Amino acid sequence: MNWYPIPYPASAYTFPSEALIHKVRFDDQYIHLDLTDGRILSIPLSWIPTLHNAAPAERQKFTISRDRKALIWDPDVRTINDELFIDDYLCNRAR
Repeated sequence: MNWYPIPYPASAYTFPSEALIHKVRFDDQYIHLDLTDGRILSIPLSWIPTLHNAAPAERQKFTISRDRKALIWDPDVRTINDELFIDDYLCNRAR
């Protein structure tokens, strides 16, 4: 068995404490969520039929929730009726 030196203690590593939405971008295939902890979450639009089938201009008409953990498309003012919660895409869910 070989032992290798560990150059940095565990306390030197950065671990995200909470993921919050900082910026949202779309391309032809994905919605990209830039998070405040530096991660970028890219979700295929094909996973979300309401966004996949919407016009690109309509996708842009979202609101970021107050807690910065969700995107909301309000059907009273937009053609899309949906909510996207980042925790649904970051956490493993029991089946």
